[in-house]
Amino acid sequence: MKSLPAGRSVAADEPPPGPAGRVWQGSAGLAGIALGAGCFLVTALLGPSVFEPALPGRAGEPPYALAVQPSPYLVVALVAFGVLAGTAGLGLCLFAVRRGWRVRPLPLLVAGLAVVAAFTFLPPIGSSDHLNYASYGRMAETGRDPYVTHAVDVPGDPVIGAPEEWRRTPSTYGPITTAGQAFASWAGNGSLRLTVFVMSLLNSLAFAAVALILYLASRTDERRLRTALLWTCNPLVLLHLVAGAHNDTLAIAPMVAALALFTGNGGSRGWRSLATGALVGAGTAIKLPAALVGGGPAWALLLRARADRSAIVRLAALFLGSGAVAAVAFWLGGPHVLDRVNDASNMVSLATPWHLLDDALGRGAHRTVVKSGSMALALVLVVLLARGLPSDGGEAGDSRRMAAALMVAWLFAAPYELPWYDGFGWALLALLPWSRIDWILLAHTAALSAAYLPARAPERIGMPDDLSWLFTVVRPWVIPLTLIGILAALTAACLRPGGPSPTTGRPTRASAGSRG
Repeated sequence: MKSLPAGRSVAADEPPPGPAGRVWQGSAGLAGIALGAGCFLVTALLGPSVFEPALPGRAGEPPYALAVQPSPYLVVALVAFGVLAGTAGLGLCLFAVRRGWRVRPLPLLVAGLAVVAAFTFLPPIGSSDHLNYASYGRMAETGRDPYVTHAVDVPGDPVIGAPEEWRRTPSTYGPITTAGQAFASWAGNGSLRLTVFVMSLLNSLAFAAVALILYLASRTDERRLRTALLWTCNPLVLLHLVAGAHNDTLAIAPMVAALALFTGNGGSRGWRSLATGALVGAGTAIKLPAALVGGGPAWALLLRARADRSAIVRLAALFLGSGAVAAVAFWLGGPHVLDRVNDASNMVSLATPWHLLDDALGRGAHRTVVKSGSMALALVLVVLLARGLPSDGGEAGDSRRMAAALMVAWLFAAPYELPWYDGFGWALLALLPWSRIDWILLAHTAALSAAYLPARAPERIGMPDDLSWLFTVVRPWVIPLTLIGILAALTAACLRPGGPSPTTGRPTRASAGSRG
């Protein structure tokens, strides 16, 4: 561990560095992260519960877990405490870094990936979405179109009929996602348990790839520590993307690779722009929001188009690469691959502030108002975040900052938002310098995590009546109001006048605090 280098100033709003204090805070933060991850591991290990759907399969097949039938009170308490401990732990680490605390990033990277490996061999927890993924994969593998077929249409199949909630909903995922699900179904050979394990394995490999790309794309130990804390060892990201086995990770991998390639060194910049576009197109064909990351490189090239005519050629290569890959993927996905996009865009989740407006207007009667309002809010947030997010400067800094601005704006403005969606934001923030926006996204993810304890239909899992307040009070009322406060904090942070960096004490670049 080391303190601030000699000669570095400390921001006026920072406490004195205090070596003992920052070491204690950093160590306590890492302990909180480990405790949170441990709670999630124990929850998965205990076996089927209100947090973990049962996975029928042949004896000896992974994933593995006990069968102790834990009470709903125990697993809800375990996950809630894990979220609290993990959030506090990561928050303490961020505060300690602000005061000059440093620790070697490589051991954190290895420890985080070891936790990922452990989760891979445990059943997914938190929701039943992996049952939907397995169902869609089985449909595709057996010659059915998952974009028009309903799970209730094939009741006799043990995999297709497995979903709990989305039994009458065709797939909303991109064609590359469906291809991965079909591969898992083929490898699972009719076993729901083994199919889910293969999907978890693919997901964990994608998560590890993101961790390595972020680590290698960082040039200093300080920035590598940032990627380890915000992604690889982030307890909330581990809970939702790895322990929850959500396929958002598959889209995040090409998205981060695209930014790392575009902002890296070596090779022809024209070819790198083309390859960047191809990666953006691949991410889009996994999950549509990944397309937003392409706005970062596009914006950086537009800024340079007047002074550098080659930027126009590179911009064209970027659009050509993304458009070609996405077009081919969606064409191969079949004529109905986009049928559900419009329906999905009209959805409003209970934990977002838009739910309060939707209720006031007459639930579902004026979704156009909600959609228009969310789009207007997103545009405002993009402008604010382009001003408030930090940047390393240059083309690389501009592209990373704008990509993060677009993604974080979507996360805070979308009418339909779930905690695992925040993984998109964490991956992009990890590529930027330290800032107070880190704290705000942490609060956002923690609030959404509290809203979905668990993200399963209570009537299907036997949730006790005396825990119903989690679904009737916390999710639809407490969390939306909390998110309004977090949105206000984000706005205030972006409008705060430029000055010393909130974490390192170094003077803020004009592009980080004062340029729109």
